[in-house]
Amino acid sequence: MPRHAAPSIDALSTDTRSTDTLPTDAERALLIGRVWLPRDQRGDGRGDGPAVVAVRGERLVDLSAHVATVSELLERRDAAELARDADAPDIGALDEILANAGEGASSSVPSLLAPCDLQAIKACGVTFAVSLLERVIEEQAGGDLNRAAALRDEIQTLIGGDLSRIRPGSDEAMALKAQLQARGGWSQYMEVGIGPDAEVFTKSQPLSSVGHGARVGLHPASKWNNPEPEIVLAVDAAGEPRGATLGNDVNLRDIEGRSALLLGKAKDNNASCAIGPFIRLFDDTFGLDDVRAAKVSLRIEGDDDDFVLEGESDMREISRDPLDLVHQTRGAHHQYPDGFMLFLGTMFSPIQDRDGEGQGFTHHINDRVTISTPTLGKLTNVVDRSDRLPPWSFGIGALIAHLAGR
Repeated sequence: MPRHAAPSIDALSTDTRSTDTLPTDAERALLIGRVWLPRDQRGDGRGDGPAVVAVRGERLVDLSAHVATVSELLERRDAAELARDADAPDIGALDEILANAGEGASSSVPSLLAPCDLQAIKACGVTFAVSLLERVIEEQAGGDLNRAAALRDEIQTLIGGDLSRIRPGSDEAMALKAQLQARGGWSQYMEVGIGPDAEVFTKSQPLSSVGHGARVGLHPASKWNNPEPEIVLAVDAAGEPRGATLGNDVNLRDIEGRSALLLGKAKDNNASCAIGPFIRLFDDTFGLDDVRAAKVSLRIEGDDDDFVLEGESDMREISRDPLDLVHQTRGAHHQYPDGFMLFLGTMFSPIQDRDGEGQGFTHHINDRVTISTPTLGKLTNVVDRSDRLPPWSFGIGALIAHLAGR
């Protein structure tokens, strides 16, 4: 694992240049998102609040005269044309607004927000063989990180072979299930990892996600946790993916490991979901096949030690196609009238020792986490405790009041 001298906390500020944050082919990408605009930056008579924006070159423009929310924009068939061509006021240089990243709601300066609003925020678990193995280890360890290393060898021996070769729900998968049940090695995580039904859960609430540059939150009770770098699909009410972005599905391994029934506590906390920096709309330059072929990189830099960790998730190794995950989320059994954001899962479960032999990885406060892929850019956040972060206060009621004040 590569290491170097850790940056100081001052150096952990977010990348503030568009060249560090946007896709490598930003000049042809259709990028939309949300910015918090203070009253004196608005021209529509409303007070402080969010605006739907599009990236045009090195500037951001306000699409609020055309659409009230990102959810509404993604329902429109002319979303690409609006993002690219609609008459919209300039709200400032992208680099200047990126420099304010992390200020969030109630900021006195324009600040980048998560690029989604009314959409439900859903996530898929154990969609990669590596993450499946680690979920089983969490379960068997009962949330005790000190037992993980020994269990990893035992479970790998019991499972045998390469789980990534097995198509979920196939005859081969069902045969392995029967063998593991007979040997006492079956797990609820195996059920969703290689069985016919994907794990799809509610990660966070509409409007609660934080964006690029914000601090992400860990529940104060957690002592074993990690980031989960993922691609996130932006799906409309009809179940059609309209674009993609990056996300950090912050994971509390000890709490979920104690019981899968604690998934809500493990996953949904103040600032525990980061999405951004922008949604890249699907068009003739970028589509679902690009998502299927993407490699998602992760870099963690410690502030209080010399720890540096780097990893990569290859979407070509996902066990379920992204469209299958969309269809398992939305269909005749469940609709999402405002659309939904769908985390596709990660193969990255860090196991490198950080604080002691056999203890694996866990976050330290002020870790800097950077998630990136060339077609979507970079999402950077700094780790803190959920109970020490600003409380989530701008919800759906506040948004309705803001829009009514137009």
